Amino acid sequence: MEELYFITGNKGKFKEAKEKLKYLDIELIQADMEYPEIQASDLKEIALFGINYCSESLKSPFFLEDSGLFIEELNSFPGPYSRYVHETIGNDGILKLLLNINNRGAYFKSTVGLYKDGPHIFEGVSRGTISHEIRGQGGFGYDPIFIPENNSKTFGEMTTVEKNKFSHRGKSLEKLGKYLENGVE
Repeated sequence: MEELYFITGNKGKFKEAKEKLKYLDIELIQADMEYPEIQASDLKEIALFGINYCSESLKSPFFLEDSGLFIEELNSFPGPYSRYVHETIGNDGILKLLLNINNRGAYFKSTVGLYKDGPHIFEGVSRGTISHEIRGQGGFGYDPIFIPENNSKTFGEMTTVEKNKFSHRGKSLEKLGKYLENGVE
């Protein structure tokens, strides 16, 4: 069985990846490895920097994932700064920024960077809206305020299996899985 490292300190992300990739004949291993995250407006650029940096010390195949919440009315803010914004103002802060705003359109974007015989990038997008209140205890980050298209539940109200059907990360991990299975991007 081949080993594949997922470089993340986020247990929620690892749980989602393990569920999504369980059909593959791989042993998925969480590696909480620090690497510098550059400030850039493009998630692909951030992921490429991360995998190039980590490939110098980790010789086994690995991947990392970066994602962001892009809110239409806020000119795609917080985007690649989502983690910092969440740590700073949280879901309550985002809801305050959108108080009395009718356009609550938003999307999550996930970029998975795989290092296996060179760098590979897989992206997934989940479109939806920002709720008017925090709903649900599941997931992490912005999950309790994001409602994916064609659904009434927030990600925070969904199980991991339900969320993976709609989520940006689920979509990018699906592309990663197909590549690992078939060797074709």
